[in-house]
Amino acid sequence: MKNPLSQARTFDRSVQLLMANQFTINLGFYMLMPYLAQYLSGNLGMAAWTVGLVLGVRNFSQQGMFFFGGTLADRFGYKPMIITGLVLRIVGFAVLGIVDSLPALLAASAATGLAGALFNPAVRAYLAHDAGERRVEAFALFNVFYQAGILLGPLVGVALTGVSFRLTCLVAAGVFTVLSVVQIRALPARTPSHDADSPATSVLSQWRTVVSNRPFLLFSLAMFGSYALSFQVYLALPLEVRRLAGSEQAGTVGVGLLFAASGLATIVGQTRLTAWCKKHWGAGKSLVAGLTALGIAFLPLLAATAVPVPADGPGRWALAIVPPLLSALLIALGTMLAYPFEMDTIVALAENRYVATHYGLYNTICGIGITLGNLLTGVALDTARSAGAPALPWLALAATGGVCALAVLGLYRTGRLTPAATGKPDRQTTITA
Repeated sequence: MKNPLSQARTFDRSVQLLMANQFTINLGFYMLMPYLAQYLSGNLGMAAWTVGLVLGVRNFSQQGMFFFGGTLADRFGYKPMIITGLVLRIVGFAVLGIVDSLPALLAASAATGLAGALFNPAVRAYLAHDAGERRVEAFALFNVFYQAGILLGPLVGVALTGVSFRLTCLVAAGVFTVLSVVQIRALPARTPSHDADSPATSVLSQWRTVVSNRPFLLFSLAMFGSYALSFQVYLALPLEVRRLAGSEQAGTVGVGLLFAASGLATIVGQTRLTAWCKKHWGAGKSLVAGLTALGIAFLPLLAATAVPVPADGPGRWALAIVPPLLSALLIALGTMLAYPFEMDTIVALAENRYVATHYGLYNTICGIGITLGNLLTGVALDTARSAGAPALPWLALAATGGVCALAVLGLYRTGRLTPAATGKPDRQTTITA
């Protein structure tokens, strides 16, 4: 098995650029965003509700606009949306570093979110097309580059933020500027065109095609809860580590271990695991196994609730770190199992028509799942502890993984997740360079 860099070189230049693109996007984003809340509340002295508002606007402008971003990519081409999104990120990050008024910060935050809504569906649709029959392998590699950016970004960011958060913002904007120039000069243009027998005469007709794709919608709903589960690496697991660690410093180290272990596991294991799954299991079993692993991921935390919390010392540290670390690794495993086949299934269900719009709607639906999942998980954690039933949130999360796995299994067994299930021929999207 080749290492990821060698494996990436076996793809066309456009695919290699898209992978480098995603690594750099995550590098720039994660060198800044983890430290934004502290900057707003500490350096600028903003109240907690205004910090939440700024961060919420960013999330809403991205998750809420994915569908529109995918629509624009299918109508005007993938490259223009990628470039437009990168330019918006440049502007948004630069403004975050030089303004201190709430209206300007909200505008900059909205711009950074809209940027993601524009380039994310376009990048995935572009990658799916140019990878051809190697889509699953390409998305596995894509996840490696994605996770590498997440892993490296905060390390660069903490060094820069130690000097000045504004320096971090300007460096992040500079990273996106360099990336934009490279993409403008080197990324081939891709403009989807659609079948002559069913031309896209309007945006509404484009949307009708997507929202009437029943197998796709069923798959999106079946995967809805999985994103709430995978996001607990950023919410429930860090909260649990900090709650049990006993000190702020120990909690920070523990959370860092979670992120590092999860990212490194993906970088090391993703391509090998995907190759094995493709050979022995195929899409259906891999997806069900991945969702099952996401549910099982919360069992170590469930088991830990039966252990008395030591007052201090190595025992408390072990209880604070080991169960969340096992959970983080199992979440990484579930994501590695499912993600490449999940992305490939969306293309198959789209029948290679309006692929970016399908990705956009899928991301919007899953974004709603993340938002609801975070809200309900946060409420459940607080309520369960006050009621003396700390096991209930972990039981609920584990059960969610089981329900998602059963739903996807049912869709596969009834033949709803194959192009033939729609009764339409598998169309090929024409791309002009």
